[in-house]
Amino acid sequence: MYGLGISIEKINQRIRFCNYLAVAQIFLQDNFLLNRPLEFSDVKPRLLGHWGSCPGINIAYANLKARFPDMQFILGPGHGFPALQANLFYDGDLLEAYPDATPNLHGLEFICGKFSWPYGFPSHASPFTPGVISEGGELGYSLATAYGAALGKPEKFIAVLIGDGELETATALASLNLNKLLRSDKNGRVLPILHLNGYKISAPTIYGRSSERELLQLFRGFGYDPVIVDGTNTEEFQIVLQNLKSNTFIIMKTPKGYTGPAELAGTKLEGNCASHQVPLPEAKTDREQLEMLEKWLKSYNFKELYHEFAHED
Repeated sequence: MYGLGISIEKINQRIRFCNYLAVAQIFLQDNFLLNRPLEFSDVKPRLLGHWGSCPGINIAYANLKARFPDMQFILGPGHGFPALQANLFYDGDLLEAYPDATPNLHGLEFICGKFSWPYGFPSHASPFTPGVISEGGELGYSLATAYGAALGKPEKFIAVLIGDGELETATALASLNLNKLLRSDKNGRVLPILHLNGYKISAPTIYGRSSERELLQLFRGFGYDPVIVDGTNTEEFQIVLQNLKSNTFIIMKTPKGYTGPAELAGTKLEGNCASHQVPLPEAKTDREQLEMLEKWLKSYNFKELYHEFAHED
């Protein structure tokens, strides 16, 4: 047992739940519980969104929430919005701002149908999202935003997830200096987490191709105590969170597009930049891709999780 009595199994179930919802938001306009075989008519006519970072976002959020339920979470790669919205839906935070985001089939229809849709939710984190103070559409500002939010607020604990592509920006790199400038009992605590999945939109990241020694030395030079964690190992992640120091910097490693399709037409998807946006772009018209989508969705065994979560009227 870890955190507030939440087991590793429960954390993993939450990750599966939110991974499914991230996929469903990108692809589905109907048949959200897969009560019948998936058909072309169930898939949105326009597929827009970013899948590749979503699994890592869900892993970080679920692990943090289990141990620090009152944390403030800042998402650097805000294009992974389906994951953030899935977690806000899971916790009921979305319901406070949107009465239709109910914990039942109506709520599923609402968040999936309205994602990346006219007059609905945008594909990036935005001011329409409860609690968002850093949009993440333009990368680079998450760490500076986190330190700013902690300024003069000693009661705050802020976790900030930084994309490895985002860390290539000048703003993100310069923000690493704030650790030395703002470390004080008068300010809140900031926990930076680098999401090291190795790829940005169309190429490997610099840090994804750096050795572990290079990464550790880089963050030590900025005054942090860096630790590398395998994001796919929840027990390992919880042990790291249990032993945080005041200047810990977590380097969380997960494959890009983790738990998604492995490949398509000979192109590697999971663990590659090809999973960054919509891995199955022709699922609306191509039977093979539709079947791959159905298999992908079923791999999360969502209905089992949903029945424990839902409060049907």
